[in-house]
This record gives sequence, C-alpha cells and structure tokens, in this order.
Amino acid sequence: MAEWEKKRQTMRHYDQLAKVYDAQYYEEQEAKINAALNSLTLRENSIVLDAGCGTGLLFPHVAEKVKLVVGMDISTLILKKAEKRTNQYFNTALIRADVDYAPFPNNTFDFVFAITLLQNTPNPNLTLNEMKRVTKKDAIIVATGLKKAFSQEKFTQELSQAGLEITAMRADEHLKGYVAICAKFERKP
Repeated sequence: MAEWEKKRQTMRHYDQLAKVYDAQYYEEQEAKINAALNSLTLRENSIVLDAGCGTGLLFPHVAEKVKLVVGMDISTLILKKAEKRTNQYFNTALIRADVDYAPFPNNTFDFVFAITLLQNTPNPNLTLNEMKRVTKKDAIIVATGLKKAFSQEKFTQELSQAGLEITAMRADEHLKGYVAICAKFERKP
C-alpha cells in the first residue's frame, strides 16, 4: 500500500472511531500512559509533544506538570474530541498535521509521547526520525508498539535503527503494547 494511501486510511479510521474512541480504548491507553509516566520525571519548564494525540488522554496526566503540551494528530474528528480536553488547561494546544512531517523547528520539545502511533504509520523509522528531529538533545521520547503489530525484537530494532537508546522498557502482561522510554544517541561515522 502506498504511503499516502495508508495515511488516508488511518485518517478515515480514526475519524470513524472518534465518537467511541474513549469508550473503546480508555483503559488500554491509560495503562500505557501510566507505565510510561512511572519511568520518567516531567519538569515544570518542559515542552511536550503528544504525537498522534488522539482524544488527548495524555493531557490530564501532564498538563499541570509542564510548561506546554502540544497535541498533534492527522484525524480532524479525533482532534475535535481532544479539543474538549484542551479547553480544561491553559497550556495545551492542538494541531492537525502528519507526524512524518511535523511543522515544528528542530530541537523544540523536551518530551515526545508516541502512544499507539507507530503501527499506524507506513514507515515507523521515518516517524521516529522526525520525532528525534523535533526534540532537544537531551529529550526523552516515549514510544509504544502494539504487541499484535510488533514482536518485542522488531519493536526494539525499529527504535535502535532510528538512533534511539531504550532506557526503560515495559512489556507487562496486562499491557497490549510495549512501552519504551528512549534517549537519542548520535551515530558515529
């Protein structure tokens, strides 16, 4: 399937799911978010990107602990659902954009969360490299991969190939996905 066709398919899928997304996936997403947050410390002056933010389930967990949270998603209707959560916080913003071509300058974010994102992208390596581009040198990237889409070996390989070093990994039985806390590393020539 061509790259843009997969993206259009993903857009349509999440536009259709928007009304029932929270009812269907709330518990699963909360488990992944909590697993990630238990492995890191947010800083008050941090700028956070929620890449593939969906309905904004991450916002209540981080908005009051950081300077700014930006939610980015390709689905218009799912962002309309997320807007209800952003209205609760003065420091949250939404943008409709393609995660593979994020409309942000290099070195913008301190944390990037890519929860349930990679299996929805045509090229996870491209997505992860774009997430690296928009993060600061010492940033943390949280990425998850559904177990039905990735073996743990394939998931860790994707992260490594993108130049990410896994500093913590959760693959508990109750999680439907792997949760990786990653730091960027520079490849040596």
